[in-house]
Amino acid sequence: MKRSKTLAILVGGIFFTALMILYWKLELMQKTELHFGEETPLEHEADDLSVLRQKIERLERLISDNNRLVATLRDSILQHKASMKIGQGGKANGSSSAATGLNTKLPGCQSAEGTKATDGVQLLDVYDLLPFDNPDGGLWKQGFEILYEGNEWDKQPLEVFLVPHSHNDPGWLKTFDGYYQDQTRHILDNMLTKLTEDSRRKMIWAEISYFSKWWKDIDDQKREMVKRLLKEGQLELVTGGWVMADEANSHYFALLDQLIEGHQWIQRHLGVKPRCGWAIDPFGHSPSMTYLLKGAGLRDMVIQRVHYAVKKHFAQQQILEFLWRQSWDSSPHSDITCHMMPFYSYDVPHTCGPNPAVCCQFDFHRLQGGRVFCPWKIPPQQITEQNVEERALILLDQYRQKSRLFRSHVLLVPLGDDFRFTQSQEWDAQFSNYQKLFDYFDQHPELHIKARFGTLSDYFETLHQRLHAEGTTLPTLRGDFFTYADRDDHYWSGYFTSRPFYKGLDRVLEAMLRATEILFSLTLAEIQHFLGQGNLVLEFPAHEHFQRLSESRQSLALFQHHDGITGTARDPVVADYGTRIFHSILNLRQVLQSSAHWLLLLDKSQYHHDKSQPFLQMDDMILAQDSLPQKTPLKLSDEPRTLIIFNPTEQVRTSVISVVIDSPDARVINKETGQPVAAQISAVWAEPRQASSEIFQLDFVAKLPPLSLVIYHVTKAPISSSHRAQYTFYHQDNLPTNHSEYFRVLYPDGSKGDDPLSLSNKHFQIWSSTETGLLQKLRLQSGEVHQIQIQFLWYGTTTRADKSGAYLFLPGEKGAQVYSSSEPPFVRVSRGPVFSDITSYFKHFTHRVRLYHLDGPAGRHLEISNVVDIRSEVNRELAMRLISNIASGNRFYSDLNGFQMQQRQTLSKLPLQANFFPMTSASFLQDSVSRLSLLSAQSQAVASLRSGELEVMLDRRLNQDDNRGLGQGVTDNKLTASFYHLLLEDRRGAAQKVDGSSVEHLSLLAHLTSLNLCHPPITMVTVSGDNLPKLRPFLPLDVSLPCDIHLLNLRTLEDTQKAGHPSQEAALLLHRKGFDCSSAPDLPLTCTWSTHEEVDLDDLFFPLRFRSVRRSGLTLLRDDDEPESALQQHLPRVAFLRPMEISAFRVEID
Repeated sequence: MKRSKTLAILVGGIFFTALMILYWKLELMQKTELHFGEETPLEHEADDLSVLRQKIERLERLISDNNRLVATLRDSILQHKASMKIGQGGKANGSSSAATGLNTKLPGCQSAEGTKATDGVQLLDVYDLLPFDNPDGGLWKQGFEILYEGNEWDKQPLEVFLVPHSHNDPGWLKTFDGYYQDQTRHILDNMLTKLTEDSRRKMIWAEISYFSKWWKDIDDQKREMVKRLLKEGQLELVTGGWVMADEANSHYFALLDQLIEGHQWIQRHLGVKPRCGWAIDPFGHSPSMTYLLKGAGLRDMVIQRVHYAVKKHFAQQQILEFLWRQSWDSSPHSDITCHMMPFYSYDVPHTCGPNPAVCCQFDFHRLQGGRVFCPWKIPPQQITEQNVEERALILLDQYRQKSRLFRSHVLLVPLGDDFRFTQSQEWDAQFSNYQKLFDYFDQHPELHIKARFGTLSDYFETLHQRLHAEGTTLPTLRGDFFTYADRDDHYWSGYFTSRPFYKGLDRVLEAMLRATEILFSLTLAEIQHFLGQGNLVLEFPAHEHFQRLSESRQSLALFQHHDGITGTARDPVVADYGTRIFHSILNLRQVLQSSAHWLLLLDKSQYHHDKSQPFLQMDDMILAQDSLPQKTPLKLSDEPRTLIIFNPTEQVRTSVISVVIDSPDARVINKETGQPVAAQISAVWAEPRQASSEIFQLDFVAKLPPLSLVIYHVTKAPISSSHRAQYTFYHQDNLPTNHSEYFRVLYPDGSKGDDPLSLSNKHFQIWSSTETGLLQKLRLQSGEVHQIQIQFLWYGTTTRADKSGAYLFLPGEKGAQVYSSSEPPFVRVSRGPVFSDITSYFKHFTHRVRLYHLDGPAGRHLEISNVVDIRSEVNRELAMRLISNIASGNRFYSDLNGFQMQQRQTLSKLPLQANFFPMTSASFLQDSVSRLSLLSAQSQAVASLRSGELEVMLDRRLNQDDNRGLGQGVTDNKLTASFYHLLLEDRRGAAQKVDGSSVEHLSLLAHLTSLNLCHPPITMVTVSGDNLPKLRPFLPLDVSLPCDIHLLNLRTLEDTQKAGHPSQEAALLLHRKGFDCSSAPDLPLTCTWSTHEEVDLDDLFFPLRFRSVRRSGLTLLRDDDEPESALQQHLPRVAFLRPMEISAFRVEID
């Protein structure tokens, strides 16, 4: 009875609060309207209509707010009842918007115990099992002797598919354009001629970036020939991505975007759909990529670069073909059939069978007299009537040996290498000689072999038929194939970090592209709303902007190539990638500024597009492709300067906005409310010890609704009226007496000079060393002090002949050496009302930790930034290590492409370099009571070499080639910035040790923190002047999306009738993230989440409206669209969003 009364009081209180909030909002709206009317009296009828429309929209929002308050009230009741049931031994189910108790799991979370995989092959278990002793396997050096009786194929003949291919890197030793001009266009020209000569000839092609460039160069007659070859199955486009993407450093946004770019191009120009994946050169393989391929409609795939010991084990167990399943998926929903090549490489010597000396004799490009030869010094022979029997039997022996490694009698044999089939002579040599061998096999049925040229689809179709007929099932596999080693202790963990400047620039482009895509799509929808469906007139340059978007998509896609973002191309090629990215960022800024301009205008007729003098400009400048951005000083006066802040995330956020101004005092006003906001003036340091007297840093707190454009006014303030930061200097000798006339600088006296530095906000407190300024301890609100130290380390390279390079990490025998300097670093401490920080100036890097005095996610993390310069070093790599008292053992977690977390094991039986893994955006350590998460804005290598430790590589400078074909070291280092958010969380509820391979996720707080780190607010400034047009904020969403649903993209699709023009359709991509059960924040999050998979899209995006919604595949191919009968044209539009899944919809926004 007492609980019922308590519940009734709770319900009444919440309902009363809801009514009061609604009343307050109505009153505020009326006041705002009066204030707005006084400030900007309307003079035109169009303005009256706009104000009326604003009022209607606000009323709609208030009604929606009320509905959501009622829903929250309902959920609160359900949650309260669930908590009561849990206390009585029951189970909870429902929605939630706050953290639950110590022993209660968050509804909708993904439990580690519940998703522990128990079936199939676990790669973590394989690594536990293997001795990694690398014995000499004989002819197959990394394998074993393969035996057979000879009668194994009597009942079921061996069926061989020889698959011609040419691997074309879109940049490596030459630039993309250089390769195209010198080689690729000749390959494709010859392909057209040679395949047409004989219908038995076949070929596969992967890189659509090259294929699309070639398509522009050929005439209509040749285009029809291409379509005919595709239709007849002689040519197959495999994977269909813009490039053969890297799978370690690339973020899943970019992986999917390059796949969309390729698939959309294929659909528009060729009308076919890729069915098979082909990834023979990425340096390790990720299940995130397989998930995207399956979601894009592919069912089968081929991979190559896997650790040689794993290949050997898989060959012994006959599991080189398997169903690759996502670790978090207990169903076969995500399964894709995967074929792993068993041998060292994808070239001809390593694909026909286990003996490369024999297989090389069947690479007829290496016939005597050519420029390419066999290193085993036994050249190929032309096939004649005299030698065909001998040569056929030798080849058959290799085929039979290879087939014994698989479960079926269907055999895939690739025929190709890098940039093969450039000359017509090679086409003739390969096809004519192999055809003679195939004819011989056909003429001798007693050999029980059928061999022919084929495509991947030919192979997999026959494989599935054979497996089905025999009742054979393939094993399932979970996990990833990092870190790759091709021989000995040569682990390819160096490229996880190589060229970190460009890895960071990649993510800048990615964030800018996503932000611009969304705002451009919303702008087109708004224009259609005002002018009628399909009527894109006015001055808004939709076509030109769409061209800029398309070129930027392709620049990002090109850089995902496995020699692009990896940092493994030659210096001029890296500069070419950088220049493309740089120009794309500039182009995207134009589109973003123009779109924001249109959306903000109260009177749309005042829109005028002037490329030379845009109405809005960014608050910073990037001067070159290899330089860091610099803030543009803002000139202030008594008249307000207008700042526009765009929040590119789907969550309401409280962010600190930073601009540089020419005054030491300033005032910031939220234009809509007319209220001042919290702000802080800090020094701009011309030198570490000397503040500028001409420019100053203004930081203010902005509350940004989801996907909004918010307006702030900045004016000069009376002298000394602003809150200014206060500074403390440590380790100063022979200082000038006056550092700044505007800021107070303190020097600790002798009695306090050795006390630890301490900073705190309402969420946590940190202590750092006065000697170095580096972090030592951290205490959460819960009260316990945790040891969390930051160290910097040097890695050298081995003294052996093989040394570290762009690909390989081969550290010196002593391992890491703690960074030291002859003199202590200068340490500067800043304290202010908005943020406080500690900056340490070392010779090779500047390190800063900062905390924000904010509520919400922004106040709960510690921001870490490093600016690194190791251009003076020789064969050195710089790392940052976190040392904590978390009892993590030999296990930690790193993300795969920002899409999912993967458990890692540090194994003492492996060399140090083998225990480094790729980290795209997150890594964490945990024990039963704590979790320490490091979230990053760029990809790099990560390791946990000892319990409680986590280290990331920051930069590497290697002065030699590592003998993997690049022919140079890595010496083009830049001044490089890296950014991290450090998050310490208590674990509760489900906090218990889970042995074996388990699935873990980031917490909701970590997801939100990572979102804010990777997608910062974008600040724009209006041109100065007295005659600015009237502006109003743009608020497309009423409330935030649920915090476990991420708006991955809203991408305008190309018009099917007008090439190069935007259509009325957009690709809506939503990712519902899995989140951790046990890491619950003490204070509730502002967003909601739900256990239900059904989501009403109209409710989710209110007040946006969709004219139509149709679910599709991840690359939006029309063949993957729902049928017309399922087209959702009427309310409600309910979509199923399962945890961890990405869902794609073809939408028209009203």
